[in-house]
Amino acid sequence: MKTLSNEVKNLLDRLYNLRGEDSVILTKMNKEREDAIETQERTKNEKEVLLQEIERLSQDEKTLAEEGEKLTSVLSSINRDDFANVLERLNLDFEPALLNEKVNSMLPNTISEIVSEKDAASKKLEEVETEMNNAITKVEELGIRKDAALSNQAKLNEYFDLALSGNINITRDAITSLLDKFDFSENDSREAAKLLMFPEDALYEYDASQKSSDKQSGKTISEVIAEAKQESKDQIFDAPVQPEKVEIKNEKEEEIPNINEVKESVNEKPVLEDIFSQVIDQIEVPIQEEQVNVEDNKSEKEKLLQLLDENGLNKFNFKDEDLKKIMENYDKDTLVKNVNTLKYNKINLDILKDNYSLLYDKELDEKINKLLSLGKEAKDISLMPSVLTKYDLQGLNNTINVLQISGLDPEKVPLMAY
Repeated sequence: MKTLSNEVKNLLDRLYNLRGEDSVILTKMNKEREDAIETQERTKNEKEVLLQEIERLSQDEKTLAEEGEKLTSVLSSINRDDFANVLERLNLDFEPALLNEKVNSMLPNTISEIVSEKDAASKKLEEVETEMNNAITKVEELGIRKDAALSNQAKLNEYFDLALSGNINITRDAITSLLDKFDFSENDSREAAKLLMFPEDALYEYDASQKSSDKQSGKTISEVIAEAKQESKDQIFDAPVQPEKVEIKNEKEEEIPNINEVKESVNEKPVLEDIFSQVIDQIEVPIQEEQVNVEDNKSEKEKLLQLLDENGLNKFNFKDEDLKKIMENYDKDTLVKNVNTLKYNKINLDILKDNYSLLYDKELDEKINKLLSLGKEAKDISLMPSVLTKYDLQGLNNTINVLQISGLDPEKVPLMAY
């Protein structure tokens, strides 16, 4: 079997990737779609907050204008001399004319500031709406593009099936036209078309190697043991007996034992085990993945339980499914760091009983520090730990930003409202 050149192998690697669910094109589209949906949801929430903010500012503008007009009207109608005795006796500093002057001077600037805030919020709203609409359009566009990509992938697989069955009857132009849709260069498209139209040159060999690598190589344990036993018997009974090497001495003379005595001696258990051991040592025994995983899991579980015990967490008696999830994300350094972070910040470790994912949350320390920097206390987090599991660090920062945009103080907003 000839060795495939690196160029041919790389080209076939790329083609075979495009045939599967993990296709770079489909993977990229899925990631883009997830990002677009996330943007769509985020901007939707931001839009709602901004609309409420604009409504509040508009109301403030209207109220200040109305109340300011009433106040100036009232102050203008007051003559201080009419209340001179009372003001003097009570030692009150009341100058209606001066107050009226201040109101007329300050109120327009205050209203102007509110109008500026409203204009800024309106401008931000336009940007958010544009971003949201773009995200909605992108989600729809990616849906159409994915349908086309799946259709192209199906056509590509059809071409491969025909080629591998020896029934390829597609023209080179048809193949290159299809590959153009996968962003293949003109040269790569021609080479790929050649591989499909003449599969005996490289495609058969590559496909066979792919299928071979997908299967577990080697023999099963039982097959190896059975063959080893048979080989040990063959070595014992079928090999020629060398009488001259088997000597039994007595007081009178040296004599060669009969063949039955030789067979009886070699049939003894120690001899069989020794030969069987040598045979096994010379055979590569492929350990089945499932058996390895069972042992590994057992070992990892023991390590995890020991670590939980060392950190005082065994009292929670985690469920088997919880332990399994922790093991899937097991990282000793992260687990120890997170427990110490909770202890250092005086956050009750009892939150881990129903929020075990915090044991392997690599952003836990940063999220806690963020909440504490806002003025939240350890008892707040202990009573509402879901804020740590609900968001990753970016999501928590986004939520805090939205609260601030809406004019709310994140410190004063209870965690249950996050």
